[in-house]
Amino acid sequence: MKAKAKYGQAIRLASTSDLPREQWLAIRKLGIGSSDAAVAVGLSPYKCPLSLWLEKTGRKEPEDISHKEAVLWGIELEPVLAQVYAKRTGYRVRRVNAVLQHPEHTFMLANLDREVVGHPDGPGILEIKTASYHSAPQWEEGVPVAYQCQVLHQLAVTGHAWAEVAVLIGGQDFRIYRIERDEEKVRDLTEREAQFWHQVTSNQQPEPDGSEDAGSALAWLFPRDDGETVDLSDSPEFNQLFGELLHLREHKEEVELRESQIKQRLQATLGEATAGLFADGKITWKRSKDRLAPDLERLGQDHPDLLSHYVKPVPGSRRFTIQATHAGRS
Repeated sequence: MKAKAKYGQAIRLASTSDLPREQWLAIRKLGIGSSDAAVAVGLSPYKCPLSLWLEKTGRKEPEDISHKEAVLWGIELEPVLAQVYAKRTGYRVRRVNAVLQHPEHTFMLANLDREVVGHPDGPGILEIKTASYHSAPQWEEGVPVAYQCQVLHQLAVTGHAWAEVAVLIGGQDFRIYRIERDEEKVRDLTEREAQFWHQVTSNQQPEPDGSEDAGSALAWLFPRDDGETVDLSDSPEFNQLFGELLHLREHKEEVELRESQIKQRLQATLGEATAGLFADGKITWKRSKDRLAPDLERLGQDHPDLLSHYVKPVPGSRRFTIQATHAGRS
């Protein structure tokens, strides 16, 4: 049997040179890629484990983000930033052109932007990022956690000892951050990814994490109700959850009311002023610009036949309501 080609400790699972997108997507379903790592362990600010689980179990196709401006510019600038990194550091970089697979934890996959060669510390990984001006604060304390997970995942797969993240912020602020291999962090990340992958292979749905994305995932997973009622009145676990929900809702209403009272008192104090200054900050109360909006009601009255040609069905959505039966709660 022919031995599989290696890169470092990793197995070259597939060449990415001229790899069709459909095949690349099929390979991604075989495991957790480096860009999936933070999502799988619940450390992504944009996507939850439940959404990733829906994709990896084949229930839902991943969103195609290839047409988005941030992605397009990231692809266009990647070779440019790789050259800038090489000029700034004096080290050579090159493409790997392969989907890499961990030799032991075969669900761990990785694609590298570049590898760094000729460095005295041995071969390293170069991860290239572009960030908007508004994202700059996220980089002030170093590499954001989600990207740290991505790089640690790559180090785990390849066995390399170090990586550097080159990021262009706001189109003109180029920075380089070093990430050393930390065996404890690599081991922890690998264990947590293994737990997620077990949920995929055992068809065990992850718990929703309270994020907006988790809410969207649940709405996609269960878009319709069937009119049935699930009786949970004898379940200590779910009765406790329901009681906690009622308690939190009551306090939320109190907090929101107090917030509105304070906000309105400050607005009354400002009057026609635009802003107010405090020892610890500032408030503003500005009028937005006037805009033109279509008067659909008048259009429907004057030209009902015309309006009927420009309507489309809008799918209904499920509304979550709470009804308490105890006195004093509604």
